[in-house]
Amino acid sequence: MAKGKVSYSCGLDAAVDVVGGKWKPLILWALHEAGTRRFGELRRDVSGVSEKMLIQQLRELEADGIVHREVYREVPPRVEYSLTGLGQSLNTALLPLGQWGDDFMSQILRNKEHPRTGPA
Repeated sequence: MAKGKVSYSCGLDAAVDVVGGKWKPLILWALHEAGTRRFGELRRDVSGVSEKMLIQQLRELEADGIVHREVYREVPPRVEYSLTGLGQSLNTALLPLGQWGDDFMSQILRNKEHPRTGPA
């Protein structure tokens, strides 16, 4: 979420603003796959994310109405995260992108190992 952004040039601009970055799609996918998750479970599910970055990304997703944060007032305190209806619809939109990545992953990796040089 871009702070202070009040308009978008198109729907893709709005969607990328909400889901942009390395970690948000992986967080969304983890919540899609497993449903409601506690913070520690999410941290394990999203391999490589730091605690600080996970907290930041979850706060942004919550502010955008994509993720619901439920705090249970018990000892020790418990916090759970789940997708809102808006978040579920966003994941539905991301499914074809994930399928594209699965279909072309080996080609993408080959291109990264042997980048083209010069003009296209």
